[in-house]
Amino acid sequence: MSFEQERIVRVDALNAHLPEGKALVVVPTYNERDNIEALVRELAALEPGVDVLVVDDGSPDGTADAVERLAPSLPRRIILMCRSGKFGLGVAYTDAYRWILLHAPGYGLVLQMDADFSHDPHMIPLLMARAEAYGLAVGSRYVQGGATPDWDHRRFLLSHVGNIYARLVLRLFFPSYLIKDSTAGFAAFRRDVLDTVMRHPIYGDGYAYQTSIKLVAFRLGYPAIEVPIVFRDRRLGVSKLNRHIVFEAFIMPWKLGWRFRKSDPSQSGR
Repeated sequence: MSFEQERIVRVDALNAHLPEGKALVVVPTYNERDNIEALVRELAALEPGVDVLVVDDGSPDGTADAVERLAPSLPRRIILMCRSGKFGLGVAYTDAYRWILLHAPGYGLVLQMDADFSHDPHMIPLLMARAEAYGLAVGSRYVQGGATPDWDHRRFLLSHVGNIYARLVLRLFFPSYLIKDSTAGFAAFRRDVLDTVMRHPIYGDGYAYQTSIKLVAFRLGYPAIEVPIVFRDRRLGVSKLNRHIVFEAFIMPWKLGWRFRKSDPSQSGR
């Protein structure tokens, strides 16, 4: 039995009678009942149509139950992946991406976003268009037009300086690495790019995972196209940010640089 099989309790296509959309949006959740119904409703109403994969880590607040009750009333496919515990954001995305690549061949685009409305669902069509053209598009807070209007100076400095730091460290190893928002969690992959990327190890969790997957894509010849977004603070629920996630994000650029300096991802996994 694989680690994925041990973690994943079940995967249900809650309204599989509906036709597949052009893209599948992955939304990891843990205790997001206050947000998930409103978010899934907004995603289901988007044009062009997108389907939603909610990856729930056994939320004790009933997040998964809320998704199951809501799905039959929606015009889009809703897929619910239930895992046996809280394994972290990076593993949630990895489990979801591997499942999609194995079991959902109809989706040409795969997106990831937070469940707390910090990412504006209405930016999804633009991210889809950019990913379809270039392979990988990232909703960026730190390119011209991006903003974090709800943050105080401390949080802004922690995130912005952290991304400058990650970029400078990675450029010591890979001088052409230019991504300004390496830790961004709002992104869209063309399916062939995601398939290629997931053949390689993606290290870390949280912010570090986000940096790692973008670096792997970059090393494989798919530098992210950054699309400016306005990032809002969550409206409801509790942030999952903690000291471990911040510390991991600090050391991960050095680890990634050393690991990938010794290997060429474009030549492995073939």
